[in-house]
Amino acid sequence: MVGKVTAALLAAAVLCGAAPADAQAPSVPGVPGVDGAGSGERPDARASSAPPRSAADRAPRYGPAARVAPGVVFRTFETSGLGGPVRGDLLEVDLRDPRVSVGLLRPPVIAARRTVSAMANAQRAVGGINGDFFNISETHAGVVPTGSSSGPEVDGGRPLKGAVPDGQRFGPALPPTTSAEDVIGVGADRRARVARLHLSGTIRSGEVSLALRGLNQYALPVGGAGAFTGAWGTVSRQRAVCGTDTVRGAPCSTETAEVTVRRGVVTEVADKVGEGPIPPGTTVLVGREQAARTLRTLRPGDRANVRYRFTGARRLRFAVGGFPILRDGAPLAGLDAAGPAPRTAAGVGRAGRRLYLVVVDGRSERSGGVTVAELAALLGRAGADDAVNLDGGGSSTFVVRGPGEPAATVRNAPSDGTERPVANGIGVFTRP
Repeated sequence: MVGKVTAALLAAAVLCGAAPADAQAPSVPGVPGVDGAGSGERPDARASSAPPRSAADRAPRYGPAARVAPGVVFRTFETSGLGGPVRGDLLEVDLRDPRVSVGLLRPPVIAARRTVSAMANAQRAVGGINGDFFNISETHAGVVPTGSSSGPEVDGGRPLKGAVPDGQRFGPALPPTTSAEDVIGVGADRRARVARLHLSGTIRSGEVSLALRGLNQYALPVGGAGAFTGAWGTVSRQRAVCGTDTVRGAPCSTETAEVTVRRGVVTEVADKVGEGPIPPGTTVLVGREQAARTLRTLRPGDRANVRYRFTGARRLRFAVGGFPILRDGAPLAGLDAAGPAPRTAAGVGRAGRRLYLVVVDGRSERSGGVTVAELAALLGRAGADDAVNLDGGGSSTFVVRGPGEPAATVRNAPSDGTERPVANGIGVFTRP
């Protein structure tokens, strides 16, 4: 028995499996093509004959449990909601089993995108879902989308990137009391949890001391400075100085600076923000407004020390950004109750020993999707006490590599008709 699913629900397994990846869902009349990064960013124009009863009020009907690997179980489910019929996939991970682990699926660099199946197979995961919202499009002239995620990333206990200001996020509006710094992750104690990771750091050179307010981020706070490492990739860092803390589309700052520090020594100071690879042992500091003025006081040959870490109640070995929708078994106040769409979520139960990965299909006659409020209720019924909403819409992807199968394949029906390259994901791994 898994989570709060009863034997009666399992016995009522009259479901077919999720649609194969190459089976396109029926088109949705009147709805444009690619949506933004994040479910709910465009309306579902399909006329729905859905009953008024919400998925929050209906217990889902689960298909038979399929053992993917030790401690990992896959099943499909059906229910109905405000958008009509709902189909989805659930991967349940028992973190008490020492043979199973959870980690970050990611491209080779931060400012890049890959499909979930490509990342899962490159890292030999047995299952996974897409992760955080990301910089998918740009309104600033001459500035390219970076493809990087909005929230923090931790891989192998190492901070890879921090969170952009709340107003610079992509995706649905944040519910009250939540932040772009919120994550779901797993600690060294092998317990999963929903947490908040705040970047704390400093730049010191002689008498200069400057707070570090960003790490490999596509947006920096107004007046702040951030660090970029080789993990960022080759994409221009210009996007980091565009927009404001509250308006993503605001103009790019005209007061900027970029300082290159190699093995603790300043090697270059420039007024413009650059692009290209960052060599090992090198950190590029980017500042805007007040921080730019401070950085321009540095000179080549100056010694400089850059330090940073995430502060939080627990140290996480893995973390990916997502905004909370379920806390202590109850949906958060202020969740969007409109706009059924494809959704992806991850939840934690049984004192952090159980992880639930869920994808709900949408924008088709077979599955209309769910609202964020309905998604929270689904996670609670699956057994989660705490949960986060991840990127949805055309990004929602669920992959599994079954026993004896050579590769992980898509098990849901992506609403674009094919897999969308995304910024990151959550991967499930096993060892003999």
